[in-house]
Amino acid sequence: MTTVLDRLHELQVQVPDMRFLTGPDIPERNRTDWSFLPPSSPVAVARPTSTDEVSKLLAACHADGVPVTPQGGLTGLCGGSRPIDGGVALSLERMSGVERIDPDGMTMTVLAGTPLETVQKAADEAGLFFSLDLGARGSCAIGGNLSTNAGGNRVIRYGMARDLVLGVEVVLADGTVLPMLNTMLKNNAGYDLKQLFLGSEGTLGVITRAVLRLHPRPGCVSAALCVVDGYDKVLDLLRTARRRLGPMLSAFEVMWDDYWYQATQRVSGVRAPVEIGGGSHVVLVEMQGLGAEVDTPRFEAWLEEVFASATVTDGAVAQSLGDIAAFWATRDAAAEFANPAVIGPHISFDVGLPVKRMDDFARESKAALERELGCQSVHYGHVGDGNLHIVAWVPGAAPQPLPEVSRIVYDIVRAYEGTVSAEHGIGTLKKPYLGHTRGPDEMALMRRIKNCLDPENNLNPGKVFD
Repeated sequence: MTTVLDRLHELQVQVPDMRFLTGPDIPERNRTDWSFLPPSSPVAVARPTSTDEVSKLLAACHADGVPVTPQGGLTGLCGGSRPIDGGVALSLERMSGVERIDPDGMTMTVLAGTPLETVQKAADEAGLFFSLDLGARGSCAIGGNLSTNAGGNRVIRYGMARDLVLGVEVVLADGTVLPMLNTMLKNNAGYDLKQLFLGSEGTLGVITRAVLRLHPRPGCVSAALCVVDGYDKVLDLLRTARRRLGPMLSAFEVMWDDYWYQATQRVSGVRAPVEIGGGSHVVLVEMQGLGAEVDTPRFEAWLEEVFASATVTDGAVAQSLGDIAAFWATRDAAAEFANPAVIGPHISFDVGLPVKRMDDFARESKAALERELGCQSVHYGHVGDGNLHIVAWVPGAAPQPLPEVSRIVYDIVRAYEGTVSAEHGIGTLKKPYLGHTRGPDEMALMRRIKNCLDPENNLNPGKVFD
């Protein structure tokens, strides 16, 4: 009887550049992701170097009914890239690199395994700007960013990942290659098929290349940390920032006082540029302008206005790029919370909510978690686009009570008519709660699309829905 390993050995002979890791050679990192789910036991990790190799692998696995889980940088928080026991993990890390930059068309063509930070630096060196940005920029891969429709820090100005893609190359479950590498901003020739794969978490096809949309590199960047007392002042600050800074407002990040303590008092190397005192929130506001001569005074005039109106009680204004980096370090500190010296094992949530009710939600969920489970929690997020992050943990609990904590949080999300996933995807951890956000007819249509493109359910099975 032919085994999976026998079939992969045959494929290795046919495609000598393909690399397979099996048995004790399988790295621990390829067995799970950042979701704190226990490691799985894939039969092999495939490491192709080309789209053709991906196509041959998927065709072979499709023919033999072998489940395949695509993997990028493995920084996901929902278990979306955790492989299936006995299946194959498809790592795209060897498919990395910037293939082409078109400064006139403002596009960049990249391989899916390219780290996000590499994309950002390549755009900058070309005098351009790729706006997608998140704390895991040095580890995450652009293919994973697209497969989860990542959001990040500058959605308020540039939109989600799907807004930054013009074309993709995709390999379907049976090995069919769709070379949809469109480079045109306007292309209404039939269905926009790429949107099927952006945010589908590798359940419909494997993204192997992408044409990314670039923007002009900012001529200047201004930033400030503003301490406010009360969420009503946060909303006042957001309204005035939108009105006075307009489309140059590139980030509006809000850190609740519980988060601010953990980030600045517990995380090594992160200092507090402002003291929160009796304030309730610290807001990081960033403006990307065209030129310092005109736009920096505009930012300063807005700050004077919000201080004079008592919207802001204290703050700090960046005087250098080093200051801006220090401000962002407070926001990126959440990546260090898993360190046992900070919080250790915890449960992360990224929910979407009506902007005006985000603080009400934070208060209600915090109280319910403490009352029912003795669970602590901190809050931060991209308030300008309605995305709240929650880090929750029961001190000393091993493992953390994931089902109980999730039930409390997501039941309140449903009551607030929010979404259980703003940017991280569904994976396996949020499957039981997808119905809190999507109706029965929507779920049925998703299943029909999945069945059409992957009727054998071999491609990332068990993710998003059963």
